[in-house]
Amino acid sequence: MINAVLVFNNTGQPRLTKFYTQLDTSVQQRLISEIFTLILIVIRLPPLLAPATQNSNSTVAASDAPSLVTYRHYATLYFILISTSTESPLALLDLIQVFVEALDRLFQNVCELDLIFNFETLHAALGEMIVGGVVIETNLDKVVEGVRSQGKVAKRPVGSDAKIGDSITMGMGGRNIWAGR
Repeated sequence: MINAVLVFNNTGQPRLTKFYTQLDTSVQQRLISEIFTLILIVIRLPPLLAPATQNSNSTVAASDAPSLVTYRHYATLYFILISTSTESPLALLDLIQVFVEALDRLFQNVCELDLIFNFETLHAALGEMIVGGVVIETNLDKVVEGVRSQGKVAKRPVGSDAKIGDSITMGMGGRNIWAGR
């Protein structure tokens, strides 16, 4: 089971945080900080993910405890999956690859600003792939088509002369055009 999906930039600013297990906000923030530190200085598993001692009142089975951190670095972004040890690291790396390729198709050459300003598309793509911590789709074409059918993709005309910040709206049901980069 996937417990969390995180995307950081090179300076440690989170661009996406999606947790599939219930955690307090303070624990989530501490985990995000520890994971980024772990990625930069690979020494040991952070204490929040270290194997817990077996207590008689423990409600989480050992195989369900988050204990695997899988990540991949693309340009200025780190894509990180926190999962149980029952997940295959190669399958998780493939999942990250499909997620990045889907974003690249949706944004036509994705960059960090696309993730910041179009977070709805980012979450829609992730929602097409993972539901409740379980991977449901890894077919790139189906993921992209599912997000496009939801209408969550920002339209950026290629080669447009529009300036950044220009937006044209034509009444109810009109087209919104974002001139992007």
